[in-house]
Amino acid sequence: MDYGLIGARLGHSYSKPIHEQVGGYRYELHPLPTEADARAFLEARQFRAVNVTIPYKQLVLAYCDEVEPTAAAIGAVNTLVNRGGRLYGYNTDYAGFQYLAAAHGIRFAGKNVLILGTGGTHNTVAAACKNGGAASVLTAGRTGRNHSLTYAQAADHPEVEIIINTTPVGMYPETGVCLVDLKAFPQLEAVVDVVYNPFRTELLLQAEERGVTAVCGFEMLVAQAVYAAEKFTGKHYPVSEIEATHARLKKEISNLSLIGMPGCGKSSIGRVLAQRLGKTYVDIDEKIEQGLGMPIPDVFAQSGEALFRRYEAEAVAAYSKGNRQVLACGGGVIKTPGNARMLRQNGPVLWIRRPVEQLPTDGRPLSQGHDLQAMETERGPLYRAAATDVLENTATLADAVNRAAAWFNEQY
Repeated sequence: MDYGLIGARLGHSYSKPIHEQVGGYRYELHPLPTEADARAFLEARQFRAVNVTIPYKQLVLAYCDEVEPTAAAIGAVNTLVNRGGRLYGYNTDYAGFQYLAAAHGIRFAGKNVLILGTGGTHNTVAAACKNGGAASVLTAGRTGRNHSLTYAQAADHPEVEIIINTTPVGMYPETGVCLVDLKAFPQLEAVVDVVYNPFRTELLLQAEERGVTAVCGFEMLVAQAVYAAEKFTGKHYPVSEIEATHARLKKEISNLSLIGMPGCGKSSIGRVLAQRLGKTYVDIDEKIEQGLGMPIPDVFAQSGEALFRRYEAEAVAAYSKGNRQVLACGGGVIKTPGNARMLRQNGPVLWIRRPVEQLPTDGRPLSQGHDLQAMETERGPLYRAAATDVLENTATLADAVNRAAAWFNEQY
């Protein structure tokens, strides 16, 4: 292997497209499930350069012939370069994290910081916070060992102003969970999650709901990859390379979810829009029908709305974890608490709104024999709360698709 990434689990990683776009070389994901696998790989030294992720950032130190001062002080290496059989260790996470914080206006000077996790990334983040002048840096872990707090004890520190998650909790595929309840921190100003898949972890969704600055680790991943590529190749890349690569890949990877009343045009717009954006089209209702082997009207007739909503929530949870998709959702998807959170994990949500008098009623169980105006009045606030923005669908299909594509492209 020439270039690549090593770690215990790599199914969540976006490093391959980042490195191949930035550096122009082939980049492989090389999972090493056990410590014995990692040691054997490092002893063989059959690579030109690799990045290192959880849980081996500290283990690799013992295999380095030389370690840069920053990485040595932190006690973690995430970039290894093989030069003539000698291994040189670097920590590009440090500069990547500094870039991420600065890009979102987060300053550590005089702030009380809480870091979640005690691994190698914790050491990197702690160093950046302390060097940035933080007033205090607290650490929370599962056991509370080595002078750290437990996560329960961390809740007894209302003075915390910045929280940084350095654990894999909330990462794909185990999404929708987090380690702390942000209600315990009334002084909170910013939350940073180094997890980058999904783009919005449960921790970040909580922060957004509280009006707190919420920052995903994807920009850090891109920045540290660009800095690593410099170590790999000896080339220098300008800051604009980080900005451009982040924007390009975020647009490529993100989902776009469509919500709205039955018959508002979600499916028609979604199919064409997916082709326009180069994404996979997913119709949540169609997936439910395929899974159950019957049309949705029959599901309602045989099982009732409550059971259908459970099937719908399961489908939303499954498909929203993916990426590079346009998801068209059923009209009542926003009635189930939690569905909107799932949809927001990996991209924006667009409310397709059409005048009630133009909405059809055929084939839609909850549209038949119902007052659509009353239904829209009831659901409108739920659509608004779930959506990133609104698209008025009052003209042609082509017009709606053009405006939806332009809106999505403007997001990044």
